[in-house]
Amino acid sequence: MEELRHRAVIENINPSINDGEFAAKRVVGDWVELSADIYADGHDVVNAWLYAKHQSAKRYSSYPLKALVNDAWEGGFRVEKVGAYSYYIEAWVDYALNWQHELRRKVKAGQKVHVELLDGLQYVKAVKTRKADEKKFLQQCIQAFDDNDRYTEAIELACSEALKKIFELYPNKSLPTRSKDHPLWVDREKARFSTWYEFFPRSSGTDPKKHGSFEDAAKRLPYVAEMGFDVVYFPPIHPIGRKHRKGKNNATTAEEGDVGSPWAIGAEEGGHKDIHPELGSLADFRKLIKTAQSMGLEVAMDFALQCAPDHPYVKEHPQWFKWRPDGTVQYAENPPKKYQDILPINFACDDWKALWKELRDVMFYWIDQGIRIFRVDNPHTKPFSFWRWLIAEVRKKHPDVLFLSEAFTRPKIMHMLAKVGFNQSYTYFTWRNNKAELMEYMHELSTDPSQQYFRPNFWPNTPDILPYELQQPKESTFLARHFLAATLSSNYGMYGPVYENMVFQGVPGKEEYFDSEKYEIARHVWDGRGKLKAVIRSLNHIRRQNPALQYTFNYLPCEVNNGHLMAYFKSDGADNHLLMLVNLDPYHTQAGIVSVPLHAMGLPSDAEYMVKDLLTQESYAWRGEHNYVELNPNGLPFHCFQVIS
Repeated sequence: MEELRHRAVIENINPSINDGEFAAKRVVGDWVELSADIYADGHDVVNAWLYAKHQSAKRYSSYPLKALVNDAWEGGFRVEKVGAYSYYIEAWVDYALNWQHELRRKVKAGQKVHVELLDGLQYVKAVKTRKADEKKFLQQCIQAFDDNDRYTEAIELACSEALKKIFELYPNKSLPTRSKDHPLWVDREKARFSTWYEFFPRSSGTDPKKHGSFEDAAKRLPYVAEMGFDVVYFPPIHPIGRKHRKGKNNATTAEEGDVGSPWAIGAEEGGHKDIHPELGSLADFRKLIKTAQSMGLEVAMDFALQCAPDHPYVKEHPQWFKWRPDGTVQYAENPPKKYQDILPINFACDDWKALWKELRDVMFYWIDQGIRIFRVDNPHTKPFSFWRWLIAEVRKKHPDVLFLSEAFTRPKIMHMLAKVGFNQSYTYFTWRNNKAELMEYMHELSTDPSQQYFRPNFWPNTPDILPYELQQPKESTFLARHFLAATLSSNYGMYGPVYENMVFQGVPGKEEYFDSEKYEIARHVWDGRGKLKAVIRSLNHIRRQNPALQYTFNYLPCEVNNGHLMAYFKSDGADNHLLMLVNLDPYHTQAGIVSVPLHAMGLPSDAEYMVKDLLTQESYAWRGEHNYVELNPNGLPFHCFQVIS
């Protein structure tokens, strides 16, 4: 019942995900900006502090909050370690500050305050400090307040900012109201800024009739690193089922020699803890990981929780699957697509505890081999509770592990996956093409409260998706889509070398690759020649050199009077200012007047400044907010301008 005496009210804490049920997200080094509405009845002065700590700390660190207007408060703290943090707010009616506030009002009104000075002695005497200069000052206050002959001096001391500062540093808490604890998860930097490249190891050889190996894949890593990527992602590397194996172009029946889909995991050679024998051994895979690391690349592994009909689990643990009356297991479907080569796992089976533990151990097994990033296949088709549990289990031992959610699904489901722990997520960027769609989507991402926990990862293509926009051999389209992905989002990825080689043949009427590499070994051109490859290389270098591109939510749209031109601005909040312009028309030169957000750089509206195109190295002298731009898609359909004042 004691809490009934508490007068302070704390509301609308931000960040707060589902009222503290889930953790907001940051990366190491971030300043966590916090706000809340805090007030009390009447007109008494309220004070409030923020308390935060890392899970490894024994005590909370304290940070005073600052009152703004209309009972709004703000403050923050910096996070220095990977892992879980918690924070809460305490607020109270501060009788010491309230005493000084009322005394100042009376003095200003010309009233005598002898009694008020004596009343203030209790608050001055209650201050606990070990600093000699503060002790001396407080003793001076005590002596003056209690001496009528020092009335003028006492007034000056009582009303001073020095005394107010001491009261704020050593608050007089009376019946403080404490908010609930709120969780915060802090990741390593790669959670916010990463550049992904996906390729199939089995297609990394030189002979399209011969299955590639980890040794072949290692020979492709210098190409990936030289192109400026820092994450290399491999589709599943496990044995592939033979029963109901898919043939080329997703044919229901496989022909002799068809290699099947890597996502149909499991055969007599093993399951999720095993490696396809033609790729090599576990030692070969570990060697590949170390080779990648030596080039600044981190290997991301596919975590796909489904089984081929001949996966060992089906025989050894039949209770983990749903059996139909005819004795078969219902294969996976996404109508009109059918996946006869894949059996879904029944996460709600009676033996769910053993099942979940086994799947957790699969992840631990690959973590032990050196994997710290997992791209998770179709997580939206598995229970949220499973992912919340699994990710929490992994984080207990390995807080540096990152999870990318491959969930092209409904927004609320994508967001829930982010809430339960996924560090990054695929997005709808793949299907946002015209100016209105792109601007609307970026506005949503950069202003919605979900930015506290949802980190987008933009992919212009995947092995599953060849957007209609890319089903034409138009270099300007491939250039523009890559530029948009690389400059709108701090995390982006591409499926190559299909993308940079501009493979565009799709299945008629579908957003799928014809002769899809999902079902056969492909023959690729692995070299760095060509305009598109040169631009990809340059843009990845520009991303590394410019902090403004290492954030997503600093996006600021810019007006341009042409519906085919899109303009946006990004800044690191210091001195790195970039203006991006894109011609979304792949066929025609487009021109217009762009409005440069000079106010965002602290420049006057008539300022003179330079803009330097970081791709072409050409510079232009501009003046004022409105300037002319022209983009020919047959050259480069975009500018990446650094604004130099």
